[in-house]
Amino acid sequence: MSSRPSQETMQITNRPPFMAWSALDDVKQKTGQAYEKMSSQAQAKTGTIEMFSPKYYAACTFGGLLACGLTHTAVTPLDLVKCRRQVDPGLYKGNVEAWRTIYRVEGVRGVFTGWSPTFFGYSAQGAFKYGGYEYFKSFYSDLVGPERAVHWKTSVYLAASASAEFFADIALCPFEAVKVRTQTSMPPFATGTFDGINKIVAKEGTGGLFKGLYPLWGRQIPYTMMKFASFETIVEMIYGYLPGKKQDYGKAQQTGVAFTGGYLAGILCAIVSHPADVMVSKLNASRQPGEAFGAAMSRIYKDIGFGDRIAMDDIRLVQDLHGPTDDWWAGVEGEEITVSHFP
Repeated sequence: MSSRPSQETMQITNRPPFMAWSALDDVKQKTGQAYEKMSSQAQAKTGTIEMFSPKYYAACTFGGLLACGLTHTAVTPLDLVKCRRQVDPGLYKGNVEAWRTIYRVEGVRGVFTGWSPTFFGYSAQGAFKYGGYEYFKSFYSDLVGPERAVHWKTSVYLAASASAEFFADIALCPFEAVKVRTQTSMPPFATGTFDGINKIVAKEGTGGLFKGLYPLWGRQIPYTMMKFASFETIVEMIYGYLPGKKQDYGKAQQTGVAFTGGYLAGILCAIVSHPADVMVSKLNASRQPGEAFGAAMSRIYKDIGFGDRIAMDDIRLVQDLHGPTDDWWAGVEGEEITVSHFP
């Protein structure tokens, strides 16, 4: 009997290996193609948007409205538990137990307590934040000149984001006051956003809607400065490590980079802004009528100490998942509308 392999065996042995097939890769490829198609269709409808034109600012404003309004509303259950535990740390033993208790007692509607002022407030804030950021970025760049603007770009990012957030928080503050009081009073003190506004004004005057403005600035301005500056820098670093330039990648890949940069920036934002976030909840829930701002802060800090000021940071980190979504939504209005674009 011959020990030599047959011709058929040699053909099987020499056959090139079959290519591995991955269902996940197939889905990813089809999703990327669908996304590219939708993006091209949207771009064809909107046409080219000239940078820093009225249409550009309108697109950024509308994108910011959708970004912040929808994403903050989606994480209302997280915000509800965070606010209640900030005001009363002993109310629940943990986050999961809190949601179970709220659902058992109040149902699904109770889990989303405060969604209405959240939607109205953060829609207004997002419009001012993203539209204002692009406006002030152009304004400060023109102010210092093109060469210095490129050299001092991080300073321009910081100044533009702080300026935009200053006005965005004025728009947000009345709704934030209603949201916090609705979420931290059981049963909720108001049946809806405008019912809450009317009750606060009737009891405390218009000033009652803005008594949390200073700590809101203290929370949101550092948050937004960190958000935009770190996001822009992180995205630039990611593209710096990739083999191609940004324009070499499709919309799906660019979105992935934006999500990565946005979430990493969100973690930094939560760390920077969280102590002031606790103060916003405390002031809106327990500041007495006529009590001076400084006196109220001193009393609250004396009561809660440093440990409770940094409590609930785990929820804040999860909440900041909306960061990359914000940045993506703010860029869907056109090919060039993106917060990472520097003039």
